[in-house]
Amino acid sequence: MLESAENAKGAESVAAAEAAAEVKVLSQVQGVLKRPGTVKAARGMSHFGEHAIGWFAAGLVGAALDKPRRKEWLTASFGVVGAHAASIAVKRVVRRPRPDDPSVEVLVGTPSKLSFPSSHATSTTAAAVLYSGLTGRNLVPVLVPPMLASRLVLGVHYPTDVLAGAALGGAVGGVLRRFMSRNKRSR
Repeated sequence: MLESAENAKGAESVAAAEAAAEVKVLSQVQGVLKRPGTVKAARGMSHFGEHAIGWFAAGLVGAALDKPRRKEWLTASFGVVGAHAASIAVKRVVRRPRPDDPSVEVLVGTPSKLSFPSSHATSTTAAAVLYSGLTGRNLVPVLVPPMLASRLVLGVHYPTDVLAGAALGGAVGGVLRRFMSRNKRSR
């Protein structure tokens, strides 16, 4: 019994050290990147990515403009929404609270108090992967890093939140993109 209590105490100590390290990184990111123009751009990205609405709308524009591939654009658009929904489901299971430390300034409102994974990172990465396949351009390096950085600049996510969100969005986007590609070849 004493051994299990010591193990639990050791695990809590490790978790506290990891959280402190993440807060330190988050505080350093804000110290380097938090400038009025950067914060304004990050807030704009936050509003665009809220509930994946901006990425969904971009897919609808693609569907409207690219009539021969309308179905693919619509499938990709709904895939982005699906990735966002997956991130919300994970958030509700994990229930990690957002950063709350005096060294971190929160610079935008959020729809929930839950942090892991970042839904913005998830939907942005899914959109970048899916829309890359439709545009013929690799959008991942252009879209994903700025959104991930914006969540840190705004102080609403820990670094692992955005990395996990990007991994989840990449996985959902990659699976759906392969499915769409396979489906297109079978026609």
